[in-house]
Amino acid sequence: MSNTQTQPTSLSDADIAQFLLDNPDFFSRNPEVLVQMQGPMTTESPDGVVDFQSALVDKLRDEITNLTACAQDVIETSRTNMTYLTRTHAAVLALLSAQDAPHMARIITDDLPLLLDVDVVAFGFEQDIKSEAGLRLPGARMYPMGYLDAQIGEGGDVALVRDMLDDGTVFGDNNVLVRSAALARLRPSSTTGGGMIALGSSVSGAFHPGQGTDLLNFLTRSTEKLFQKWLSA
Repeated sequence: MSNTQTQPTSLSDADIAQFLLDNPDFFSRNPEVLVQMQGPMTTESPDGVVDFQSALVDKLRDEITNLTACAQDVIETSRTNMTYLTRTHAAVLALLSAQDAPHMARIITDDLPLLLDVDVVAFGFEQDIKSEAGLRLPGARMYPMGYLDAQIGEGGDVALVRDMLDDGTVFGDNNVLVRSAALARLRPSSTTGGGMIALGSSVSGAFHPGQGTDLLNFLTRSTEKLFQKWLSA
């Protein structure tokens, strides 16, 4: 009979890693192997002993630093969101205090910039047959038909513009001040055409695509309902 030689089995990195996980005391039982190991985060003492403990400590320290930075980011984001929430609630409460439609129009243009921490707040309506009541309000801007779809997108509710270029149609004489803007559609009612409320900032990029729009939508829907209430009275 001929002798059959057993071919050595090739081990993959995954096989070796699994073996070490299954045998956590392997290096304790075979320290001579550990001395020969090399890694990107190992240190070696003058007697040739590889210090994996220091490497693990350094790795854990880096992970803790990264986790701390992530936690700080979450905290700062939560604080910012709470500030925006508080400002939006204050703005809606101010609108609810209006005594009539002209009073509400003045709150939008005069009070909301301070309450929302922006430079300019403007509003207006497209000039169709239903817009007469809305366009008589102080500070109301007049937009050509189709302007809202062009600025916000057809059927869209909100557009956040990082670099706003306004010829005065949206912000009037304040157009030279505005560098970025949030534009939100006011849905038409029986007394108004399609409208828009616009928040303008003198800081380029203060508004930009990707920001959350829930609070702006809440403010806009509240404004819309109040316009419908006052202008139909």
